[in-house]
Amino acid sequence: MVKEMDQIQQSLGFTGRSELVRSGIRLLLQDLREKTQLTGAITAVVVVTHNEENEEAVTKIKHKFSPIVKTHIHNKMNKTNCVELFLLEGDAADITSMTREFQREDVIKSVKLVTL
Repeated sequence: MVKEMDQIQQSLGFTGRSELVRSGIRLLLQDLREKTQLTGAITAVVVVTHNEENEEAVTKIKHKFSPIVKTHIHNKMNKTNCVELFLLEGDAADITSMTREFQREDVIKSVKLVTL
């Protein structure tokens, strides 16, 4: 991770790792503020990546939130990694809750919420 941070630091012109970390935290806080302000009925896409052997965690959350899942696509990216695409429609609080549950799972590699 340090090697990747150094590459990003150099390519984006940050003067040091601390500046890069501060910028990353600012982006995280901005993203969190935007998502916590969502209200009412919305449509969104959630993209989840995980190791193939960790499918159970995804399935458990998918079933819990089945009323808001309009479409679910599963795709293997390579021998061991999978990507899940969820098209969601429903109350913003439910969509945010589903996203947070994915984020809390240690076995999930990445989670991205995009509102439409």
